[in-house]
Amino acid sequence: MSRPSIAQTDEQIGFHWLSENGRPVGLAELVRTDPEPDRLLPTHLAALDDALIDAAGRFGRLLGGGEPATTETQRLDLRELHRVLDRLCLEYSAALAVVGSEAELRAGLIVGTAQLFAIRARMALGVSGPTPLAGTLTDPGVGVVSGHGRLVVVDEREPWRGARWVVESETGARFPLTLSMLRYDSSGVNREAALDEHREALRRVAAAADEPGADPFIAAGSVEWLLYDWLMAHRESGSSGAIELRGNRLDDAGLIVTAAAALVRCRTRVDPALPDVPTRRR
Repeated sequence: MSRPSIAQTDEQIGFHWLSENGRPVGLAELVRTDPEPDRLLPTHLAALDDALIDAAGRFGRLLGGGEPATTETQRLDLRELHRVLDRLCLEYSAALAVVGSEAELRAGLIVGTAQLFAIRARMALGVSGPTPLAGTLTDPGVGVVSGHGRLVVVDEREPWRGARWVVESETGARFPLTLSMLRYDSSGVNREAALDEHREALRRVAAAADEPGADPFIAAGSVEWLLYDWLMAHRESGSSGAIELRGNRLDDAGLIVTAAAALVRCRTRVDPALPDVPTRRR
């Protein structure tokens, strides 16, 4: 009996699924009709993990900022990379919803790493979404900045506009702050409280991003920033792109998968062809 299979070559960035008769198809469509859908989800994650290992080897210096994308081939490859990773993350989330399952811990690690790669690729191309409070923060320059760190919500009435961490100084100036800095470089910080506050902000913004009145471009940037800030604070090490979830929290894995899907749905409203399964191999 023929089974669905994965199409992937050495030259191809990422992969896509083929139905039993060889037709390119998305994972969600497969699990609706397959007699063993639970086998397809872990296979998708394993293939995505392999694709990330390949991407790290091929594009690691570009994604890490060690080398700028200066050639047309490099830019096209990075564009293909972030689009393919977005599609594969969205496919996984949609398939989970079809089968009525929740994200496992491994899914959070792999989807999180995939989204970190995708966001870094967009940053390298200069096409990442607008960050919350863009243009309103003061450049700290060189030296130590003193003040009070807090998570600032852009607009409580429109949560899809996002939130971000800032340092508020005694003079009233606001400087950029990251969750990583709060976790590892700041003194006198209640780190667990900061993580909880960030979790809640990411949940709220991701849920609001799908609201009919949300601007998809701004909402995508808002989810992207909060997710990126979370992922950067949960890497295995400062030089690694792999995500680590301390305490093996399943709710954090689910949050990553949910936020990644919300981000890609926003991007799809701007770029409707984004989730399309390729009709032929690249």
